Amino acid sequence: MNTMMRHVLTSTVLLALFGIAGAGSVAVVHELTKERIAANIRATMLKSLNDVLPPSEYDNDILSDTIEVWDANLTPGAPTTIYRARKDGQPVAAIFDINAPGGYGGSIHLLVGIRADGRLSGVRVVEHHETPGLGDAIEAGKSDWILQFRGLSLDNPPEAQWKVKRDGGQFDQFTGATITPRAVVKAVRNALRYYREHRDEIFTAPATPSAAEQEAESHE
Repeated sequence: MNTMMRHVLTSTVLLALFGIAGAGSVAVVHELTKERIAANIRATMLKSLNDVLPPSEYDNDILSDTIEVWDANLTPGAPTTIYRARKDGQPVAAIFDINAPGGYGGSIHLLVGIRADGRLSGVRVVEHHETPGLGDAIEAGKSDWILQFRGLSLDNPPEAQWKVKRDGGQFDQFTGATITPRAVVKAVRNALRYYREHRDEIFTAPATPSAAEQEAESHE
């Protein structure tokens, strides 16, 4: 075997060894971090849910006690996950995980918590693409606007008043930005409507894994 052939063979073997070592390193890193990634996914989602409904109010595994429903008025073209909170086996609240259309910058990802009696436990914006300084006032960290929904229902105010003031309803819009609050108010109203019409089904349907839970499990 001449020198050139030995050089080529040596290079090939070294590359193969480096490849095997690299693949092994990736596998080891994945194995070491997958549980942490899964735990982080669950912790992030749980924190968001607890912003809408205090954890002291339920004692079930809310991340696993979920169902998915299809309704274009909640999330067009995709399922809506509903997290079910219970205490001592009794229904406490349903938290709707909604991607509401109609925002100025696109859909708005919301969590809408509805207590068993139909009153809102809270509403939070999880993600949006609204204009900074205008539409982003829907964030709890930017203004108190989103906090006003707590305790409201389809009876308080009357359903006909579930609009922004510019449309003849009760809710304030933002100076220079009406589209964003209009989309949020409509989404919350639609969740309340769905809850009113399907309350018994929501709490009795068999549980199905949520998207967040499936993502977490994919890392385990």
